[in-house]
Amino acid sequence: METAEAALARLCDPCAEVSAHWLIDERGVLVRLVAEPDRAWHAGAGAWGGVTDVNSRSIGIELANRAGTPFPAPQMASLEQLLDGIMARWDVPPERVIGHSDCAPGRKIDPGPKFDWARLAFGGRAISVPLRGGGDAGDCAAFVAAMRVAGYTGSDDPALLLAALRLRHRPWAGGPRDGTDMALARDLARRFPVDRTRPGP
Repeated sequence: METAEAALARLCDPCAEVSAHWLIDERGVLVRLVAEPDRAWHAGAGAWGGVTDVNSRSIGIELANRAGTPFPAPQMASLEQLLDGIMARWDVPPERVIGHSDCAPGRKIDPGPKFDWARLAFGGRAISVPLRGGGDAGDCAAFVAAMRVAGYTGSDDPALLLAALRLRHRPWAGGPRDGTDMALARDLARRFPVDRTRPGP
């Protein structure tokens, strides 16, 4: 949406059939739209690990942002404060803080390549793994298998999974899958395997 006001109007429009628990505008102003214990309609047909109804097992945060533009510092600071509260209230570990592009590869690209995941990871509010170059790109089956263990169960398409991985961890990268992508997928699977028995994304 072009403005936070337009986003708010859409999120409150019953005909749009979309909602979220929280909306944060560019100035960092926080708006609660749905009570956290209640279901919102923010994830659509997404999946994460063994969860196929992400809407019922997550808290949705929408950030007002024109696609392709950086997220302002006040907005990020407000998000950090909100995450601190949510993670404490609901016992959410950093590896369970995900974006729409993680749970719905190909269908959703937000929060997008300009989102500062590294800042969240530095504060313990998300995860990151060191990038390692070299090595081979592996085959498609090995890449998909590693991504599934890491939680990316919303698609089996290697191209869509690669795009989702890069949006989150290597937004500057292009071209076909390389050894860094494969190492990243394997490291995520090794360090942060998704516990399919845990009730939530």
